Amino acid sequence: MTQFLLIAIVVMIFVVIFQIAKASEYVSVLKGEEKARKQNNKINAFLLISFLILGLIGVWWCNDLYYSKTLFPMGAASEMGQKIDLMLYITIGVTGVVFVVTQVLLFWFSFKYQENDDRKAFYFPHNTKLELLWTTVPAIFLTVLVVFGLKYWFKMTSDAPKDAVVVEVTGHQFAWEFRYPGPDNILGKKNYKLTKGANSLGVDFNDPASLDDIHVSATMHIPVNKPVKFVINAQDVIHDVGLSHFRLKMDAVPGIPTTLWFTPLYTTEEMKVRSGNPNFVYEISCDQMCGKGHFSMRGVIIVESAADYKMWLATQKPEYYTVFPDKAPNATPTDTSSVKQMPLAAVMASGK
Repeated sequence: MTQFLLIAIVVMIFVVIFQIAKASEYVSVLKGEEKARKQNNKINAFLLISFLILGLIGVWWCNDLYYSKTLFPMGAASEMGQKIDLMLYITIGVTGVVFVVTQVLLFWFSFKYQENDDRKAFYFPHNTKLELLWTTVPAIFLTVLVVFGLKYWFKMTSDAPKDAVVVEVTGHQFAWEFRYPGPDNILGKKNYKLTKGANSLGVDFNDPASLDDIHVSATMHIPVNKPVKFVINAQDVIHDVGLSHFRLKMDAVPGIPTTLWFTPLYTTEEMKVRSGNPNFVYEISCDQMCGKGHFSMRGVIIVESAADYKMWLATQKPEYYTVFPDKAPNATPTDTSSVKQMPLAAVMASGK
């Protein structure tokens, strides 16, 4: 019933517009086409200058009303993010000035040079110098902006510092999973053919480097003021790692690992203060439409002090013992209660 009502309303709107147009034509015939056309020009000129004034007021009002609700007031939460914010401000400054000037001139000229019987139109078909000016100047500015963008892109996708914390990020419909290297600081190999049951990431445990890797879901922990490198994968369709608070994003492509690195500047607790939101959390979102559950593909990042990060890391058990609980020292196939307390350092010594 609601759909039929909406269709009826749309039809009625078109009928009203058609009737107004026909009435305007009849008025033009009665008054004379020339007089009606001149009156319409004056009305349109007035409407254009009114739209300019109201539009500028509306832009200022929206900015004043909603700026505080954006991510900008709290600042970027990473070193690279601060540089990207600066680049964005420069871009908005340059393009914003050009936009405002050109739009003001456009609407002002439409009003000022409306049809007038006392003024003759001046035709200006070609000017080589002017065309060179409006072509080369924007090209130079846009080139500079593109160079800035490429500089920061190459920076965040370059080799991370050697002491960076490595986290593998894997996306699938519709969740994120994270894997950390163990004490050897090397992520083990994966094979999609091994993806089944508890081994949801397809880790190849024939690779010794995989034995101490840690697998967690939904919530990632990383230390503050230390470089963090993401190794990004996807298991089904294309996803996108969105890190809005850090001002970063990177595609997650099946079969093609991608990387980025950044240095967090504030812990989660510090950002609660900066944002004025006691429930603040860093979020990892999917910024690529990936299916009907795309809206729910969200993870949480906890940024904490180095000491807290080490304490959290010490409580995690290697994924190897989750997939093969009977392999854990002091555990039997029917008794895995001691696995949670198994320290990471014992993994390499335990074998398979």
